[in-house]
Amino acid sequence: MKKCNPFRQPLCILTLGVGLSMAVSTAYADLLEEVKERGVLNIGTEFHFAPFAYLEAGQQSGLNLELMERIGEELEVSINWIDLPWPSVLPGLEAGNYDFVAGPAMITRERKLRYNFTLPIAEATVALLKRADDDSIQTPEDLSGKTAGGGRGTAQLEQLQAFAAELPEPPAITEYVDYSQTYADLAAGRIDAVANSLPNIAYTATQRPMFEVVHPPFGQPAYFGYMARNDEASASLIDAINEIILSMHEDGSFEELQTKWFGQPMEVPIEDFEPEI
Repeated sequence: MKKCNPFRQPLCILTLGVGLSMAVSTAYADLLEEVKERGVLNIGTEFHFAPFAYLEAGQQSGLNLELMERIGEELEVSINWIDLPWPSVLPGLEAGNYDFVAGPAMITRERKLRYNFTLPIAEATVALLKRADDDSIQTPEDLSGKTAGGGRGTAQLEQLQAFAAELPEPPAITEYVDYSQTYADLAAGRIDAVANSLPNIAYTATQRPMFEVVHPPFGQPAYFGYMARNDEASASLIDAINEIILSMHEDGSFEELQTKWFGQPMEVPIEDFEPEI
């Protein structure tokens, strides 16, 4: 089968936002076998989660694109990206609308019971982003009595809510459909801080010097991973992707990819682990 490189053959990526006609057959006995026979891996994601996935001049960019390009080449399949608001992504996976989710998503104990995760691809510890000229927030605890934003349906929002409840004066929290809206409101002064995973806000701060990361992170240590449905059929696909991720660790290309998008490599587990959250 001819390999498909989305950077050199743009037409090999199918139209974004395909409907249920591209749904995977949940009754199929082996998802990896089905994907290879189809020649396409359908992936649900959200293009508002830099540096993992975002739009630049209307074109998809980010770590997800490059990592999944390598995985597509190894599996000899093309990649069909389906861009959705994050609150719709996981329900769409459960409904069988696509094979796989490359959000990525924070790996939690609850989610591991519900989904089949790949090995971690990055750190996901939650921290705060503020306006650089706001001297009133020097530590996470300074959020007391202020306002903050987080992504609706995210584990990051859950950690923000738990942290806020422990402060002397819990901040008012606004939930957003995507993080582009949270950063817009932060820039406009409508909220005082945004809670997101450290790689995301660190990247945002480097791209927009008007923002600054509040140290240290307030969340518990956590990691990002990709996921499929938690069934026997999906296990083969996850196993195959994990083999590719391990081979990238061995040849150094995984750390090179992290350095390109995060500014430095990140230590992540290279075997199954029990999340702290």
